[in-house]
Amino acid sequence: MKEKIRIASGQGFWGDLLEAPYHQVTKGPVDYLVMDYLAEVTMSILQKQKKKNPELGYARDIPELMKRILPVCIEKEIKIITNGGGVNPFSCAQEVKKVANSLGIKNLKIGVVLGDDILDRIDEFLQSGIDLKNMETGESISIIKDRLLSANVYFGSEPIVEALKLGAQIVITGRTTDTGLTLAPMVYEFGWNYENFDLMAAGTVAGHILECGAQSTGGNFLGDWESVPDMAEIGFPIAEAYPDGNVIITKHENTGGLVSIETVAEQLVYEIGDPKNYITPECNADFTSIKLEQVGKDRVRVYNVKGKPPTNFYKVSAAYFDGYSAVGTLTYSWPKALTKAKAADRILRKRLEFLGLQFDEIRTEFLGYNACFGPLAKEIDEDLINEVVFRIAVRGKDYNAIERFGREIAPLVLTGPPGVTGFAGGRPKPSEVVAYWPALIPKELIKPKIEIVEV
Repeated sequence: MKEKIRIASGQGFWGDLLEAPYHQVTKGPVDYLVMDYLAEVTMSILQKQKKKNPELGYARDIPELMKRILPVCIEKEIKIITNGGGVNPFSCAQEVKKVANSLGIKNLKIGVVLGDDILDRIDEFLQSGIDLKNMETGESISIIKDRLLSANVYFGSEPIVEALKLGAQIVITGRTTDTGLTLAPMVYEFGWNYENFDLMAAGTVAGHILECGAQSTGGNFLGDWESVPDMAEIGFPIAEAYPDGNVIITKHENTGGLVSIETVAEQLVYEIGDPKNYITPECNADFTSIKLEQVGKDRVRVYNVKGKPPTNFYKVSAAYFDGYSAVGTLTYSWPKALTKAKAADRILRKRLEFLGLQFDEIRTEFLGYNACFGPLAKEIDEDLINEVVFRIAVRGKDYNAIERFGREIAPLVLTGPPGVTGFAGGRPKPSEVVAYWPALIPKELIKPKIEIVEV
């Protein structure tokens, strides 16, 4: 058993800093690089890509990234774990194999975790009485079955651990919990028992801190953010994990950013729901038990984490088509920029009404005034505002109504308030709306499958 392992976060979402993974494996010692690419809406995007091309459906940044980091990781014996396989992890693994071959790398094992994609099994589940009820509304998934775009089970760390036991130096998964990517190396290296729920919770908490990348090292920090040094070269977090469940959150010394009790605590309360029951496939972690201690510059110890037994369910993340939307913008200048923008809103809404267009929702924002605060925005002195962006969006099932809305924005330039600009991108076009369907499914109905791709 190792005395400690260093697990480095390389991506917090698909689209995060492209240089981060490279810096994590080159600017200091790490044992594992974990990269979280998936959000709920990402799965539906990837599923649509796969339908157009059966070879796609994964985060396409990965092959190019592997060209840069694979030689380094092989030399330094750094293992890579990512859920960037999306809805096609096997195809992603094949692309990584091509990269390895092009680099002359041999004797490489790529573990592929399959089985989370249940889109083709929805009818089977419904026929057996598994309704996959929406966790918020209680409705059966049958009401949107014909509009489903994706449906994936959140696996945890166990199939990743199995892949590591089979000798995988790279593990590519589909929809895996963000925390499971980090917990898996701890279970594997330290031989943790899945019945020890305090250890499961400790690894889960570490994964939660790492999952959003630099958000725990000073990025997006709501505290004294101006004190965060060198954010242009911000370092991503590293979990220095120990067999007893203690974890120190840190970063490479030669990078920007900040690791403090405040930055770590802020990430801890991000997207957690009930703090006493952070539910994962391995445990229910009690975030109210967590203790933090600053033990050095950019080093925060996380300890005393308590856990409870897990539920008997996996979470299902499904996405479905829910109509169309379109967004139009115009910019109004001083004087009385806000008054002009509000007048444009009234005029446009009346014209849409005259046309008899029906929408499920129509929403207006005035950027520079209430786009962030909505009805809580305070009244302002218009003489102090140089410009206001009028942004209006519609959503509905009728494609033609959404399309016609897009034709009503440009006429405001000559048939509305003066001092208008910002119409240079063409008419707003309808785009598909993807809605989220959260559900639960008994664990015994879903079995992960691990395959090894050898180079």
